[in-house]
Amino acid sequence: MLKLFGAVAFLALAGAHLWALRFTPPDALMGDVYRILFVHVPAAWMAMLLFFLSFIGSIFYLVKRSPRWDQFSVSAAELGVVLTGLALLLGSIWGKPAWGVWWTWDPRLTTTALLFIMYLGYLILRQLIGDPERRAKVAAGIGLLIFVNVPVVYLSVKWWRSLHQVQSSPQTMDPAMAVTLRICAVALLLAVLFLLSVRLRLARRVAEHEARDSGGTA
Repeated sequence: MLKLFGAVAFLALAGAHLWALRFTPPDALMGDVYRILFVHVPAAWMAMLLFFLSFIGSIFYLVKRSPRWDQFSVSAAELGVVLTGLALLLGSIWGKPAWGVWWTWDPRLTTTALLFIMYLGYLILRQLIGDPERRAKVAAGIGLLIFVNVPVVYLSVKWWRSLHQVQSSPQTMDPAMAVTLRICAVALLLAVLFLLSVRLRLARRVAEHEARDSGGTA
């Protein structure tokens, strides 16, 4: 069933991006270059969602002390890091023709880069702690702290007006572009749910292996 869901998810993702390339009009100012936003924006949205899920997992671990919540938290954080990196890369590619530079210390870019580094550090720190229970406790505490930067990233374009535009809305976009953006976001959400399920399975297998090595239970 999971393999079937994965096939459907990635077919939907391919179909959504084909729709974005073939059936969505070019932008009046940027032409076809803007189409990269149909990947960049959903990637950023899904990264924020995954970090929120990781945050929820950290809370539930501290309340229930169940290893499954720690596994859920790290799985979501790991995928969030990948999508944040993708969003930063695509944003830089878009920024060159739009702003004339690959990178600028715009508040949105800076806070997103900081978010990427913080969650990457979270993942690295986990690898440095051998005891599963202590690792889960420390990671949950850090997960709660670094999530504070997620709303800062979202609000940065409203707090500090700079190069990065304020979030668009259906009222400020061509209807065809808005529909395509939603289609691409839903397709990426399906792919993310599939990848999260796969990553959770892997996390549980790792926990079982650690439990066997230590003579405990996962």
